[in-house]
Amino acid sequence: MKKTVLTLAISALVVGSTAPVNAAGFQLAEYSATGQGRAFAGEAAMADNASTQARNPAMLSYLEGQQVSLGGIYVMTNVDVDGDVSLRSPLFGSAEVVIPADGKDVAASALVPNFYYANPLNEDWTLGLGVNSNYGLATEVPADHAAAIFGSHTSVKTVEFNPNLAYRVNDAFTLGAGARLVYGEGEISASTPAWISAIGSHPNVPASIAARLPSAGTQLKSMQGDDIGYGWTLGSSWQINPSHRLGLAYHSGVELELAGSAAGLSYTGGQDVAIEGYLPLELPAFAELASYHELTEKLAIHTSVNWTQWSVFERLVAHFPGDVKPVGNLETDLVKEENFKDNWRFALGSSYQASNALLVRAGVALDKTAVDDAHRTTTIPDSDRLWLSTGAAYQVSKNLMIDFAVTYIRSIGDAPISESQNLLGLAEIGFNGEASGDVWLVGSQLSYTF
Repeated sequence: MKKTVLTLAISALVVGSTAPVNAAGFQLAEYSATGQGRAFAGEAAMADNASTQARNPAMLSYLEGQQVSLGGIYVMTNVDVDGDVSLRSPLFGSAEVVIPADGKDVAASALVPNFYYANPLNEDWTLGLGVNSNYGLATEVPADHAAAIFGSHTSVKTVEFNPNLAYRVNDAFTLGAGARLVYGEGEISASTPAWISAIGSHPNVPASIAARLPSAGTQLKSMQGDDIGYGWTLGSSWQINPSHRLGLAYHSGVELELAGSAAGLSYTGGQDVAIEGYLPLELPAFAELASYHELTEKLAIHTSVNWTQWSVFERLVAHFPGDVKPVGNLETDLVKEENFKDNWRFALGSSYQASNALLVRAGVALDKTAVDDAHRTTTIPDSDRLWLSTGAAYQVSKNLMIDFAVTYIRSIGDAPISESQNLLGLAEIGFNGEASGDVWLVGSQLSYTF
């Protein structure tokens, strides 16, 4: 039975590990519906069920008996990028052509599943395994969209296998460590907008140039690949007294080289060739300082401060080590400038024991953006976010607990986007606009103690 549950969980994760943007950069916060109910406040200091190891392996020491926790969070997005594309070219003289380029629902909805197992080996040691996703991204516009030259499709999928071990030092302190095994897939592409045909028919464009212009929706650049990377996790907890606890955890970064192939007119020149390539992608380290405070027998509050090292995500550069090179005999190509910065997240939550069987939760969080206004892009339209969460846990039986949670996330403040691109040496293309939107999360979790 346990083996069957694990197999199903892993299969679900491989299928469902792509998610829209709802945390800073392309990080996913949705590791369990249990924590979702309090906006993931205090997670590194909590031990509700086996999912606790996703944030802090040291908290495994607080669990009793073998436990399995399985769940998922469905992410429903409404993200728009509104703006205009401007064209400047000597072919048009001094005139600037401006084209509307609004993009609606650029991020797709998705399910983020998870699975966790915990097994106390003795009074001091506890073994755990987590299978989830900490990073994911999926944004897309039609291939002939007015801004498709800046990116028509972006996708990052990850599945993380996370074995952990916790040790109870004494009644006050616990320590934990784990390994991070991350499988990642990535794809990014850009294509020609519908207005390309208008350029070809412009009276100032020579017929020889117009004949070489690609049709609308033609793939210009595309890179895709996959890889497996490794990292580690450390955690600790301090039980100050029976009512107050602190937790501190750190997850190292993971380096991937997404090896695969390159395609598109800009790389192949229209030839039917296979170009080997890889795209280095460093998944950032992240850390959390959390606290738990039991105010009464029924009421507790939870706090968290989270940091993510997004400054490692500066640019996407494709490498072509094979014998077949892209047009121009390129060894490398700058696919996208990102210039992210480290970001912070602050969360405050509460839990209330309404009855012997029912625990209710609520929380609020401020998730700061990982990009400056000068570096925001259409493919990752990141912005500050406000989280509002509520949830509940119901003790069905002595061994079975079910958690439910609902979260509303909205962008706050301005999120301007300004990008520029050269179109085959014929024109300078600019995009100026703004990202906006909101996200709903609906999660459920089933936890069983053997």
